[in-house]
Amino acid sequence: MTANEDQEMELEALRSIYEGDECFKELSPVSFQFRIGDLDDSKSFLLEVSWPENYPETAPHISLDAFFNNRISLETKQYILSKMSEQVETNLGTAMMYTLFEWAKENQETLMENYQPVTSAVTLISSSDVMNNSTSASKKKEKKEQLTKAQKRKLIGRTDNKGELPRGWDWVDVIKVS
Repeated sequence: MTANEDQEMELEALRSIYEGDECFKELSPVSFQFRIGDLDDSKSFLLEVSWPENYPETAPHISLDAFFNNRISLETKQYILSKMSEQVETNLGTAMMYTLFEWAKENQETLMENYQPVTSAVTLISSSDVMNNSTSASKKKEKKEQLTKAQKRKLIGRTDNKGELPRGWDWVDVIKVS
């Protein structure tokens, strides 16, 4: 069997196994995402796996670069990737996606045992700073455009005391031509 036929068969198998499973997402016929853990579980993570041309003889590319994983420290990511690589080595030459996903699910606790939520640069700002920034940003949006005194006088000359144009300002005289 050629690598393409192997990939095709494995793709069909993955589609049937994970049909309706919200953890599995097919990005393309050779690229997948699989969430390990529940969405509300702080120790969940998202594996991105893509197949090189000669997969399964060549190891799939496994990544944890998804934004979903931004709270996981680099050390934890490297640990997960090293453990996943060990599994890839063990299964090289065979259809391994199901095996990898299930192994990761079974070993989630071990893979995330050193997990400490990462405070990204954004969360290092105190919440009061964030509140001040957001309120000042909304105030800026509400501010009306500043007019010069000459512009104000001209506007007042054309409008009533409420700032509205007088009734009929845009009326046109209709002239009957005989």
